[in-house]
Amino acid sequence: MNLARYRTVRQQGSQEITIKRSRFIGYAKPVQSEEEAVAFIEEMKRQHRDATHNCSAYIIGERDQWQKASDDGEPSGTAGKPILEVIKHKGLKNVAVVVTRYFGGIMLGAGGLVRAYTDGAVAGIEAAGEIEYVLHREVVVDVDYTWYGKLENELHSRGVRVGGTDFTDRVVLTCLPVAGEAQSFIDWMTDVTQGQAAITEGETRYYIDGE
Repeated sequence: MNLARYRTVRQQGSQEITIKRSRFIGYAKPVQSEEEAVAFIEEMKRQHRDATHNCSAYIIGERDQWQKASDDGEPSGTAGKPILEVIKHKGLKNVAVVVTRYFGGIMLGAGGLVRAYTDGAVAGIEAAGEIEYVLHREVVVDVDYTWYGKLENELHSRGVRVGGTDFTDRVVLTCLPVAGEAQSFIDWMTDVTQGQAAITEGETRYYIDGE
Protein backbone atom coordinates (compact mmCIF):
# COMPACT_ATOMS: atom_id res chain seq x y z
CA MET A 1 0.00 0.00 0.00
CA ASN A 2 1.18 3.50 -0.74
CA LEU A 3 -1.79 5.57 0.40
CA ALA A 4 -1.17 8.70 2.46
CA ARG A 5 -3.61 7.30 5.03
CA TYR A 6 -6.19 4.56 5.36
CA ARG A 7 -8.66 3.24 7.90
CA THR A 8 -8.80 -0.34 9.17
CA VAL A 9 -9.28 -2.21 12.47
CA ARG A 10 -6.70 -2.48 15.21
CA GLN A 11 -6.95 -6.19 16.04
CA GLN A 12 -9.23 -9.19 15.86
CA GLY A 13 -12.36 -8.62 17.92
CA SER A 14 -15.80 -10.09 18.42
CA GLN A 15 -19.12 -9.11 19.91
CA GLU A 16 -22.42 -10.98 20.20
CA ILE A 17 -25.92 -9.60 19.79
CA THR A 18 -29.30 -11.35 20.03
CA ILE A 19 -32.16 -10.59 17.64
CA LYS A 20 -35.45 -12.46 18.05
CA ARG A 21 -33.69 -15.33 19.80
CA SER A 22 -31.08 -15.73 17.05
CA ARG A 23 -27.50 -15.20 18.18
CA PHE A 24 -25.34 -13.13 15.85
CA ILE A 25 -21.60 -13.03 16.61
CA GLY A 26 -19.67 -10.39 14.67
CA TYR A 27 -15.95 -10.89 14.10
CA ALA A 28 -13.54 -8.46 12.45
CA LYS A 29 -9.82 -8.76 11.78
CA PRO A 30 -7.16 -6.72 9.95
CA VAL A 31 -5.76 -8.66 6.97
CA GLN A 32 -3.01 -7.90 4.47
CA SER A 33 -3.96 -10.31 1.68
CA GLU A 34 -6.86 -12.23 0.20
CA GLU A 35 -5.24 -15.48 1.41
CA GLU A 36 -5.17 -14.15 4.96
CA ALA A 37 -8.83 -13.12 4.73
CA VAL A 38 -9.90 -16.53 3.42
CA ALA A 39 -7.90 -18.28 6.16
CA PHE A 40 -9.61 -16.15 8.83
CA ILE A 41 -13.06 -16.92 7.42
CA GLU A 42 -12.30 -20.64 7.29
CA GLU A 43 -11.00 -20.50 10.87
CA MET A 44 -14.29 -18.95 12.03
CA LYS A 45 -16.24 -21.60 10.15
CA ARG A 46 -14.28 -24.34 11.89
CA GLN A 47 -14.76 -22.66 15.24
CA HIS A 48 -18.51 -22.42 14.62
CA ARG A 49 -19.10 -25.52 12.55
CA ASP A 50 -22.34 -26.06 14.47
CA ALA A 51 -23.67 -22.60 13.56
CA THR A 52 -26.58 -22.13 11.16
CA HIS A 53 -24.58 -19.71 8.97
CA ASN A 54 -21.13 -18.08 8.87
CA CYS A 55 -21.56 -15.14 6.51
CA SER A 56 -18.63 -12.94 5.55
CA ALA A 57 -17.11 -10.14 3.51
CA TYR A 58 -13.73 -8.51 3.02
CA ILE A 59 -12.11 -5.57 1.26
CA ILE A 60 -8.36 -5.54 0.56
CA GLY A 61 -5.98 -3.38 -1.44
CA GLU A 62 -5.03 0.22 -2.08
CA ARG A 63 -7.93 0.63 -4.52
CA ASP A 64 -10.18 -1.96 -2.84
CA GLN A 65 -9.16 -4.37 -5.61
CA TRP A 66 -10.16 -7.49 -3.72
CA GLN A 67 -13.72 -7.65 -2.48
CA LYS A 68 -15.91 -10.63 -1.74
CA ALA A 69 -19.12 -11.34 0.14
CA SER A 70 -20.71 -14.66 1.07
CA ASP A 71 -24.31 -15.32 2.20
CA ASP A 72 -23.34 -18.86 3.29
CA GLY A 73 -26.83 -20.25 2.72
CA GLU A 74 -28.88 -17.22 3.74
CA PRO A 75 -31.20 -15.78 1.04
CA SER A 76 -29.18 -14.04 -1.68
CA GLY A 77 -28.14 -10.51 -0.78
CA THR A 78 -29.36 -10.62 2.83
CA ALA A 79 -26.06 -11.30 4.62
CA GLY A 80 -22.76 -10.98 2.73
CA LYS A 81 -23.70 -7.79 0.89
CA PRO A 82 -24.89 -5.96 4.03
CA ILE A 83 -21.62 -6.91 5.77
CA LEU A 84 -19.64 -5.61 2.77
CA GLU A 85 -21.68 -2.39 2.77
CA VAL A 86 -20.81 -1.76 6.43
CA ILE A 87 -17.09 -2.05 5.59
CA LYS A 88 -17.53 0.34 2.66
CA HIS A 89 -19.66 2.81 4.61
CA LYS A 90 -17.00 3.00 7.33
CA GLY A 91 -14.29 3.50 4.67
CA LEU A 92 -12.23 0.56 5.93
CA LYS A 93 -9.53 -1.29 4.00
CA ASN A 94 -7.64 -4.53 4.62
CA VAL A 95 -10.35 -5.96 6.85
CA ALA A 96 -12.34 -9.20 6.93
CA VAL A 97 -15.64 -9.58 8.77
CA VAL A 98 -17.55 -12.73 9.67
CA VAL A 99 -21.02 -12.75 11.20
CA THR A 100 -21.96 -16.12 12.67
CA ARG A 101 -25.64 -16.94 13.21
CA TYR A 102 -27.22 -19.48 15.52
CA PHE A 103 -30.90 -19.66 14.52
CA GLY A 104 -33.29 -19.06 17.38
CA GLY A 105 -36.49 -20.39 15.84
CA ILE A 106 -38.05 -17.12 14.65
CA MET A 107 -37.87 -16.16 10.96
CA LEU A 108 -36.60 -12.64 10.41
CA GLY A 109 -37.57 -12.09 6.77
CA ALA A 110 -35.30 -10.53 4.15
CA GLY A 111 -35.37 -7.03 5.64
CA GLY A 112 -34.81 -8.37 9.13
CA LEU A 113 -31.84 -10.41 7.99
CA VAL A 114 -30.25 -7.41 6.29
CA ARG A 115 -30.60 -5.35 9.48
CA ALA A 116 -29.34 -8.21 11.66
CA TYR A 117 -26.23 -8.87 9.58
CA THR A 118 -25.58 -5.13 9.33
CA ASP A 119 -25.77 -4.83 13.13
CA GLY A 120 -23.60 -7.93 13.55
CA ALA A 121 -20.91 -6.51 11.28
CA VAL A 122 -20.97 -3.17 13.12
CA ALA A 123 -20.67 -4.99 16.46
CA GLY A 124 -17.63 -6.97 15.28
CA ILE A 125 -15.88 -3.88 13.90
CA GLU A 126 -16.57 -1.94 17.11
CA ALA A 127 -14.99 -4.76 19.12
CA ALA A 128 -11.92 -4.80 16.85
CA GLY A 129 -11.49 -1.01 17.14
CA GLU A 130 -11.30 1.38 14.19
CA ILE A 131 -7.95 3.10 13.59
CA GLU A 132 -6.29 5.18 10.90
CA TYR A 133 -2.80 4.53 9.58
CA VAL A 134 -0.75 7.45 8.27
CA LEU A 135 2.26 7.01 5.96
CA HIS A 136 5.50 8.47 7.32
CA ARG A 137 8.91 8.90 5.69
CA GLU A 138 12.07 7.98 7.56
CA VAL A 139 14.48 10.93 7.59
CA VAL A 140 17.85 10.40 9.31
CA VAL A 141 19.46 13.53 10.74
CA ASP A 142 23.15 13.21 11.67
CA VAL A 143 24.45 16.15 13.73
CA ASP A 144 27.13 17.24 16.16
CA TYR A 145 26.24 17.00 19.87
CA THR A 146 26.04 20.78 20.15
CA TRP A 147 22.80 20.70 18.14
CA TYR A 148 21.06 17.95 20.07
CA GLY A 149 19.26 20.07 22.70
CA LYS A 150 17.96 22.53 20.13
CA LEU A 151 16.81 19.79 17.77
CA GLU A 152 15.06 17.88 20.55
CA ASN A 153 13.10 21.01 21.50
CA GLU A 154 12.28 21.91 17.91
CA LEU A 155 11.08 18.40 17.05
CA HIS A 156 8.97 18.22 20.19
CA SER A 157 7.36 21.62 19.61
CA ARG A 158 6.53 20.68 16.01
CA GLY A 159 5.15 17.30 17.07
CA VAL A 160 7.43 15.27 14.81
CA ARG A 161 7.56 11.54 15.54
CA VAL A 162 11.08 10.31 16.38
CA GLY A 163 11.77 6.64 15.76
CA GLY A 164 15.06 6.50 17.63
CA THR A 165 18.23 8.31 18.64
CA ASP A 166 21.76 6.89 18.43
CA PHE A 167 24.65 8.42 20.35
CA THR A 168 28.13 7.74 18.99
CA ASP A 169 30.70 10.37 18.16
CA ARG A 170 27.70 12.29 16.79
CA VAL A 171 23.94 12.21 17.36
CA VAL A 172 21.81 10.39 14.78
CA LEU A 173 18.06 11.00 15.00
CA THR A 174 15.63 8.91 12.97
CA CYS A 175 12.75 11.30 12.38
CA LEU A 176 9.42 10.25 10.94
CA PRO A 177 7.55 13.15 9.37
CA VAL A 178 4.34 12.50 7.43
CA ALA A 179 5.45 11.24 4.00
CA GLY A 180 3.86 14.08 2.07
CA GLU A 181 5.69 16.63 4.22
CA ALA A 182 9.12 14.98 4.08
CA GLN A 183 10.73 17.50 1.74
CA SER A 184 9.49 20.51 3.70
CA PHE A 185 10.73 18.79 6.86
CA ILE A 186 14.19 18.31 5.32
CA ASP A 187 14.26 21.97 4.26
CA TRP A 188 13.27 22.99 7.79
CA MET A 189 15.92 20.74 9.37
CA THR A 190 18.55 22.17 7.05
CA ASP A 191 17.52 25.67 8.12
CA VAL A 192 17.40 24.84 11.85
CA THR A 193 20.89 23.30 11.78
CA GLN A 194 22.25 26.02 9.48
CA GLY A 195 23.16 23.34 6.94
CA GLN A 196 25.42 21.48 9.37
CA ALA A 197 23.36 18.26 9.50
CA ALA A 198 23.84 15.26 7.22
CA ILE A 199 20.30 14.36 6.17
CA THR A 200 19.25 11.20 4.34
CA GLU A 201 15.84 9.83 3.42
CA GLY A 202 14.90 6.24 4.22
CA GLU A 203 11.88 4.00 3.80
CA THR A 204 8.21 4.80 4.28
CA ARG A 205 6.18 3.06 6.97
CA TYR A 206 2.72 3.31 8.47
CA TYR A 207 1.95 4.41 12.01
CA ILE A 208 -1.38 4.70 13.80
CA ASP A 209 -2.58 8.27 13.77
CA GLY A 210 -2.32 9.93 17.17
CA GLU A 211 -0.15 7.23 18.75
